Amino acid sequence: MRAYVFEPRERRQASLAAELENAGIDPLFVNADFFEVGLAPLTQPGNDVRAILIGESENTHAQIRTVRKAGCANPVIVLRDFRNSQDTSAALDRGADDVIVSPIKGSEVVSRINSIIRRFHGHAAESVVVGELTAFFDGRDPIVSGARIKLSKREHSIFQHLALNSNRVISKNAIYDAVYGMSADQPFDKVIDVYICKLRKKIAAAAESGAQYIETVHGRGYKLSAPDEFDLPAPDRPVGRGPRGIEARA
Repeated sequence: MRAYVFEPRERRQASLAAELENAGIDPLFVNADFFEVGLAPLTQPGNDVRAILIGESENTHAQIRTVRKAGCANPVIVLRDFRNSQDTSAALDRGADDVIVSPIKGSEVVSRINSIIRRFHGHAAESVVVGELTAFFDGRDPIVSGARIKLSKREHSIFQHLALNSNRVISKNAIYDAVYGMSADQPFDKVIDVYICKLRKKIAAAAESGAQYIETVHGRGYKLSAPDEFDLPAPDRPVGRGPRGIEARA
């Protein structure tokens, strides 16, 4: 998980970075110019999953407005030093998704970002069921036919982006930007094809049906969806439940 972080007080950046990194967030610290010249890439497909964490300053509310006026749908979380209900209300009214008060805990930041992202993509619960597959949005590896399959960090990043957009076609460029867009050492985009191949093999090997769940839509991208036989509930399977009694979650 990657995030842009604006923390104007340099003395706090090291401890904040350590807290976020320990929770699995890759922080990119930015200065005030980011809100004037750095927002354009965030409006591109695939970049809306990157959170923007804004440390408290006299310009906080103006920065929130600038982000939203630029058309960015990214999660915006304000990091405050002290609880202030009036200021919190103003930040939320101007477009912030959440406000977290010190001490900042990385695990809480991750959970709040995940909650915002999954709701933005239409998922109210912590997981979604696609045929024999249960995908989680909180960092857990997926379950296929009742067994958990282990994914590498990069595989998990790509799989989660597909899961957030399940049953919709997502372009390879959008996946690439979501996974590698902030990396200083970006590989060739063919690497996405390699990871998609690995994911297909792992899912098919674990699925009782042996079916392929990641479809290549030529000229458009990839789609995570259930094979035809799982599109409708079987006669002896209650609506809203997946294979092996796993409840479907929206």
